[in-house]
Amino acid sequence: MKIGFDGKRAVSNMTGLGNYSRLVIEQLAENYPQDSLYVYTPKLKENPRLSLIRSLPNVEFRLPSGSGFSGSLWRTFGVTNNLRADKVDIYHGLSNELPLNILSAGVPSVVTMHDVIYRRMPECYSAIDRRIYDFKYGRSCRNATRIIAVSERTRQDVVELYGVDPDKVDVVYQGCDASFKRKRSLEELSEVKTRLGLPDRYILQVGTIELRKNLELTVRALGALPEDVKLLAVGRDRGGYMGKVDAIARELGVAGRVVFRHDISFANLPAVTQMAEAVVYPSRYEGFGIPVLEALESGRPVVAATGSCLEEAGGDAAIYVAPDNARQMGEALKAIISGAADVKAMVEKGKRHAARFDTEKMASSIMAVYEKALVGF
Repeated sequence: MKIGFDGKRAVSNMTGLGNYSRLVIEQLAENYPQDSLYVYTPKLKENPRLSLIRSLPNVEFRLPSGSGFSGSLWRTFGVTNNLRADKVDIYHGLSNELPLNILSAGVPSVVTMHDVIYRRMPECYSAIDRRIYDFKYGRSCRNATRIIAVSERTRQDVVELYGVDPDKVDVVYQGCDASFKRKRSLEELSEVKTRLGLPDRYILQVGTIELRKNLELTVRALGALPEDVKLLAVGRDRGGYMGKVDAIARELGVAGRVVFRHDISFANLPAVTQMAEAVVYPSRYEGFGIPVLEALESGRPVVAATGSCLEEAGGDAAIYVAPDNARQMGEALKAIISGAADVKAMVEKGKRHAARFDTEKMASSIMAVYEKALVGF
């Protein structure tokens, strides 16, 4: 089979959508070596995170050529000419969208929908962005032969908000990078802690520092913890939310205990996660919540927020709190750090739950969706 992929995020995005795109391409290429994978991207640049993909013999990158389009216009319209020329059997949009003219390409298509947060939390997006996403992603859902949702929550959102037939949507949970599963030695952990200048004791929150991720809840809970325990917030600021969080920390007298870091590479993140006394993810809304799964694979206890899909990501292994209840968050973290919570049992449950997100299973489930699309086209 010849499988085409929208490769823009795999090439250019270093976080969530890029990680997902690379993982899908890697796993399908490795588990189905008899198939040919074409990664269509407006440009190809040096990216160390592409090293595995570029080493796989059944993966080829395709750039704009002979289509009369370039850049984003090629990705949105012109790439269908290349799909026909390459005689691909199926095309997979890995990050919420398909070419607007995919129906005229004569190729069955699958789109992975990660979330519809711009509809659930519109205050986090500009009006123009909301309109663009709604148009492109909604049209992609309607035009796709099949839809992959990364969680049951996202499946329900797509069905409700875009009027899609539920039978057209398959839930395929994503896995996380294998690097989180490897337990680091004490020597490795010590080296990373020293090199990065990390606190001796910390709880960890990973993700863009923005309103939706709700870092302020963790800051408000920090006073319930021993004074030598700090909050390590790993991510880039978006929309000036870091300033709001810093002001709250100063008001509560815990500013010296909040450490903002945007410079921790993905390669160092597994060790940073494994050294955390707890991992928190109080996001108000997510499509899946990969930091929860990364923490479980790293053998760390997790506290997450209710209200979206995080219960799917964490299962019975995590503690869940209301996204506006700092007291609950403080009590949950205090129980973990003090030993009142059975951390060993949480970690064991986490490993069992994380097994549901095996990457080989992800690859076989995606291939099953392709087969449905081919039969139903």
